[in-house]
Amino acid sequence: MRAWVLNNPGRIEDNPVRVAELAVPEPMAGELRVKVSACGVCHTDLHEIEGEMKLPKLPLTPGHQVVGTVDKVGAGVAGFKTGERVGLTWLFSACGKCDFCRTGRENLCAEARFTGFHHDGGYAEYMVARAEFTFHLPENCDDLEVAPLLCAGIIGWRSFKLSEAKKGETLGLFGFGASAHLVCQVARYLGVEVFAFSRGQDHQDLARKLGAAWAGAISETPPRAVDRGIVFAPSGKVVLDALRHLRRGGTLALNAVYMDNIPEMDYNRLLFGEKKLCSVSNLTRQDAKELLELAPKIPLKTEVEVFPFHALPKALLLLKQGKINGAAVLKVSA
Repeated sequence: MRAWVLNNPGRIEDNPVRVAELAVPEPMAGELRVKVSACGVCHTDLHEIEGEMKLPKLPLTPGHQVVGTVDKVGAGVAGFKTGERVGLTWLFSACGKCDFCRTGRENLCAEARFTGFHHDGGYAEYMVARAEFTFHLPENCDDLEVAPLLCAGIIGWRSFKLSEAKKGETLGLFGFGASAHLVCQVARYLGVEVFAFSRGQDHQDLARKLGAAWAGAISETPPRAVDRGIVFAPSGKVVLDALRHLRRGGTLALNAVYMDNIPEMDYNRLLFGEKKLCSVSNLTRQDAKELLELAPKIPLKTEVEVFPFHALPKALLLLKQGKINGAAVLKVSA
């Protein structure tokens, strides 16, 4: 099978991921083999490939917003059959036994393993997945359009919940990429006003198109301070800028699996006033179920830029340069 493989991290500009011919993987007990049709391209992949995140294995096939069909069912698997459309997320598995798992917080499990990080992911024609962490997809959704929901959408939904945004409040979205453009639609559906902060004019225009009441650069002053906020940019400096726009008593959620250091903070000016900072760590299967049930009710529309399999380096480079408006999706097979 064809697969994109990272042997050693490096700058995207130096093409560290290369296509290789690999053996088709065999599912073990409790696993499924999935024939991949599409895989969303995520900023986390950039952080992995460029070496900003320490990788637990090399060589590695990244990719964790995976849509495909069940190709083979491993021993002991119930509830799946070959030919069914399924989706896979960043969460590959969790132990199921620790305090976090028992209390619905499997995203914090010390034994959690992640797709395209601990295990080879969806930038390949086939991959294996744990059946209990695999999701059935409705038949009427398009593979390329649903792929971004499986990370950008789900993590965005968790971030929205942790921001504590309520109907009638204003939510600031700091950075307007794949996840934010989905959260914007969720927020508007639930009666939350959105202010979108982005340096890109195209991103600002998309935010307005999707219902944002205001869009501008983070250096600009919106009509008023926001009640809640979500930072999507992996930049510690943006956290300080976002706190400047957050009202007293507000909550700021940081949607980033990787972020560079937050510069020294002026506590009295930026955090005092019972403002809350909250990191967003991974996702749970419950998050995924909630988002996949909510999506058709909105209905949640993904703005996607599709790339053929051979163009993954181009997609990653454009993502790094901030030139993807919405979400990038790799078309792996028909």
